[in-house]
Amino acid sequence: MNNASVFFDRVAKRILAAHPAPDLRGITVLLPNLHAAQPLAQALIRGANVPALLLPQMVTLNAWAQSVVLDAPVVSDSQRSALLYQHLRKQQWFDNADLWSMTQELLKLFDELTHALHELPGDADTFATAVQQAYQARQNATLQLEARLVFELWHAMQEGQELDKARAYQQRLAKLAERAGRPLYVLRTSDWDVIEQRFLAEYERRALVKVFDLREMEAETSAPLFFAATSLEQEARAAAMQVRLWLQAGKCDIAIVAQDRVVARRMRALLERAEILVADETGWTFATMSVSTVLDRWLTALQSDFYHHDLLDLLKSPFIFADLTAGERKAVVYQLEQLLRKHGVVAGLDKFFALAEHEIALHQSLARLRQAAALLEQNKKRPLADWLAALRESLNVLAVDVGLQQDEAGQQLLRALDTWQRELQSDAGRYAFYEWRRWLAQQLDTETFRDSSIDSRVCFTHLAATRWRAFDAVLLLGCDADHLPSAANGGRWFNDAVRSALSLPTCSTHAVRQRDDLLALLALNDTVLVTWQRDKDGEARLLSPFLQMLRDEYERAHGDDLTERELHAYLIAEDAHQITLPQAAQPAPSVTEESIPLGVSISGYNSLVACPYQFYARHILRLNELDEVQEVIEKRDYGDRVHMILQYFHKTYPQVSGRDMAEMDAALRRISAEIFADLLEQDFAARAWLARWYKSVPAYIEWQMENEAQGWRYAEAESKFDWQLEGIRLRGRIDRLDERGEEKLVLDYKTQSDVVLRNKLKEPGEDVQLACYAYAHEAADAAFVSIENGKVKLVAPKEDVPLLAQLNVERLEQVMGALRNGAGLPANGVAVACVHCEVRGVCRKGEWT
Repeated sequence: MNNASVFFDRVAKRILAAHPAPDLRGITVLLPNLHAAQPLAQALIRGANVPALLLPQMVTLNAWAQSVVLDAPVVSDSQRSALLYQHLRKQQWFDNADLWSMTQELLKLFDELTHALHELPGDADTFATAVQQAYQARQNATLQLEARLVFELWHAMQEGQELDKARAYQQRLAKLAERAGRPLYVLRTSDWDVIEQRFLAEYERRALVKVFDLREMEAETSAPLFFAATSLEQEARAAAMQVRLWLQAGKCDIAIVAQDRVVARRMRALLERAEILVADETGWTFATMSVSTVLDRWLTALQSDFYHHDLLDLLKSPFIFADLTAGERKAVVYQLEQLLRKHGVVAGLDKFFALAEHEIALHQSLARLRQAAALLEQNKKRPLADWLAALRESLNVLAVDVGLQQDEAGQQLLRALDTWQRELQSDAGRYAFYEWRRWLAQQLDTETFRDSSIDSRVCFTHLAATRWRAFDAVLLLGCDADHLPSAANGGRWFNDAVRSALSLPTCSTHAVRQRDDLLALLALNDTVLVTWQRDKDGEARLLSPFLQMLRDEYERAHGDDLTERELHAYLIAEDAHQITLPQAAQPAPSVTEESIPLGVSISGYNSLVACPYQFYARHILRLNELDEVQEVIEKRDYGDRVHMILQYFHKTYPQVSGRDMAEMDAALRRISAEIFADLLEQDFAARAWLARWYKSVPAYIEWQMENEAQGWRYAEAESKFDWQLEGIRLRGRIDRLDERGEEKLVLDYKTQSDVVLRNKLKEPGEDVQLACYAYAHEAADAAFVSIENGKVKLVAPKEDVPLLAQLNVERLEQVMGALRNGAGLPANGVAVACVHCEVRGVCRKGEWT
């Protein structure tokens, strides 16, 4: 016989002594939860020892109260919240405050104040009298400002005749007490709330009341084992391992009392990996679930004018456009990503819609988004019910409701939206879009989803739900001092000082209740493991003080600190059976002749020289990263615009010698402003880039005049070339070609300092750009034109350019020939080539170096 059976038998013996078997229908037993009904019934049957037994009424107090019918309707919490919010908004007492969260906290305090009345009012008149008496008594008390504010608001909110849930519960208990005639037996482990204690006192005036309190039944706590983890992962693994061991040992009812929900999530994932499903009595708020994420993504995209990241996040949700196939939805996202990156549009649904004109599927999806967006006009103020109706209609247009209907949590979410809309039909307050959205976020954070589809021998539960319950085994998860006792959900606006001034329960009240429930759990269950993290982020953490005291007392009495001594060995054994992947090696893949590109650009050749594996990934496997949608002007854009400016300038003024320098300066600035015009409209930061270029304009004109004085004349710009070499085509485009008689000079503009460019040319052959340009145009000279920080300088290779060009071409031909013969492409780039390489995660450098 387990510990719990002993206590249930003692309760049954007492009941049967006062009410002989076989008919116990004339009494009522109040249970902390319905899980206690079965073991009590079994104890009564054992104690009665009769062929048949008519069991007593066994019910929780809340369920019993709900059986009482009231004359007046009960106002929903959503209606009360809206009324109080409007009141706070009108008074303007709290500038820049989160009024919705304040509203929620105030309503909770109002309910507690209602429950704390010195009597149990059974009707509206009695309640009004009790409220007025409490108010008059407090007027003489010295209350701090926050406490007085709460009290004044509570008094004002109770003037109406509507019943809120607290008043309805109060009246139901009063009516139950008035009808008292049956003996009442009560099972509990910790103190009740004031209103429930008053109910018992009222009931006891008319009928027998007997309370079975485990704290008074000489309940001895069992000795749990303790596992101190060194990390969250180790705690989750140890807990999952213990559950598996208990299941293997044949235990059929395992409770996981989760104090730390983060560890609980990880543990659940590990159990599901081992094909062990877990029932969850506590549930998860909708705000933490994927079904509500699609609502947040939709409203975020709407509010940000469909900023491209928000739009893509929305379209990647599995719930949107659920009337399309998965392949069709992926195609829409892919097409949009390509368009965004090609055209660089940052936001604006109408812009995306225009771009997608020729992409039929994408165009249709964006049209649906425009239709849905029109339903939620953000510049209007509407009642909450109207906002909810518009949201539901938009979800229908986007087929989000179809996707949610295919998920149990999604079904509950849709029902919740419909319930709130129905409850708020009579609320006439009008709310801006941002106010309604904040209200919706709060509602989703308070509404809980419980998955009823899982029937498992393992369940997550919370401490209060274990009252008078016995399990085959109990796992107390996350029991460090930060989580047990857990902080009371008192809110962030009105602290314990306010609650104490109002004579309401405080954090210490909450902690004492948790301690009593914990001791009761240990008294009823003899197989218990406690886990916690003794280290987190390099800092030591303490075990819960409740459990530490138990552990210390046991160690003093028995010389054993109750440390669990087997789980570490099981975890080590589990690690030993894991597959160890081979150490990564430096890759050097070879390719088939068919895979070798027929042509290569100058940038591709540079990539081949910098790191052959980089060339392999970029130009053979074509693993190039998608370009990001540009939101601000970057150095690359600046360089491109400078190239465009100089091309247009020299096309207009092929020669500047003999012209007025001031005239050329003005012309170059005018052309610059024209080239930068679209960027200036798009991004204010473009003005800084233009100013940076203007700083170099005088120096450039001066350099150009000196260049012409040496006999060089501008010939052409942005000229493409495509040369057939032995086994490979080399293609590219030069910035500028100058001529001096039969001589040719290839120039490449760079918005970099001359020092950087000299370093680039320090090792002959490391940078192939100038050499290949010279070869393509049969030029004897080539140089970079450094334009930076108000200076313009020519940076030329020290080596003979024609010879360098010939060597570079021969090297390219030899490398391509070697690839066709099976040579590898090793990842041998030097550190500087790896710094900004986007394929470093593919070659996995760092794993093998």
